[in-house]
Amino acid sequence: MLDDATIAAIAEELAEADRTHGVIPRITARYPDATIEDSYAIQAVWRDRNIAAGRRLVGRKIGLTSKAMQQATGITEPDYGVMFDDTVYESGAEIPVDLFSNVRIEVELAFVLSQPLAGPDRTLGDALAAIDYAVPALEVLNSHIELEGRTIVDTISDNAAYGAMVLGSTQKRPDEIDLRWVPGVLSRNGEIEETGVSAGVLGHPATGVAWLANKLHQHGDRLEAGEVILAGSFTRPMWVSRGDLVHCDYGPMGTISCRFS
Repeated sequence: MLDDATIAAIAEELAEADRTHGVIPRITARYPDATIEDSYAIQAVWRDRNIAAGRRLVGRKIGLTSKAMQQATGITEPDYGVMFDDTVYESGAEIPVDLFSNVRIEVELAFVLSQPLAGPDRTLGDALAAIDYAVPALEVLNSHIELEGRTIVDTISDNAAYGAMVLGSTQKRPDEIDLRWVPGVLSRNGEIEETGVSAGVLGHPATGVAWLANKLHQHGDRLEAGEVILAGSFTRPMWVSRGDLVHCDYGPMGTISCRFS
């Protein structure tokens, strides 16, 4: 376990990397005894400093929920991070690539909650009952820790590598569509790069919402009504660069596009 001073110092390193769009050495290379709870403590210090500075928390992201993502990262359990109001874009947006480090795109569904959801022992049924609607989303990954050799401790500390999300306009209640079978066809500059189906996320993308409520309970927190939950990618991450036009077709849930400038 790391002491409070070390946790605060790492949180400041990550905050500076976020400000400068830089990358820092792996935490686990420098502190091999750091635990998952240490990493969530680092993230919490970073989060609280951002809130104190005036940023508004609008939701959470769940990561590493599909086999595709676990195989791509070598990490075998889910994690979560926080999302602030200034990281949300609408489809068609132009996104400055210089805001991020190690920029990649993931294909996801997002859920907006109509009521709070608190653990422990929440189930998929509980999550579906708490969800107002689903909406297609792209997540922009933003990694401030060197990628080679990173572990879940590194990723969680870095706010689960969250950078931004791009939301589509098609909203569906959980009883309007079988959320397991929403497709994703992801293209870069007109060429299809990744495909997937939302059942790849824990068998049902809303399963992660229940997992998150239970995990937050361990940290003395809960999900609130109105929060947006990014449920996790059902494709591998796709690298993007300045000038790239990204498009994703979600079948019955419409499309999303954005350009990186």
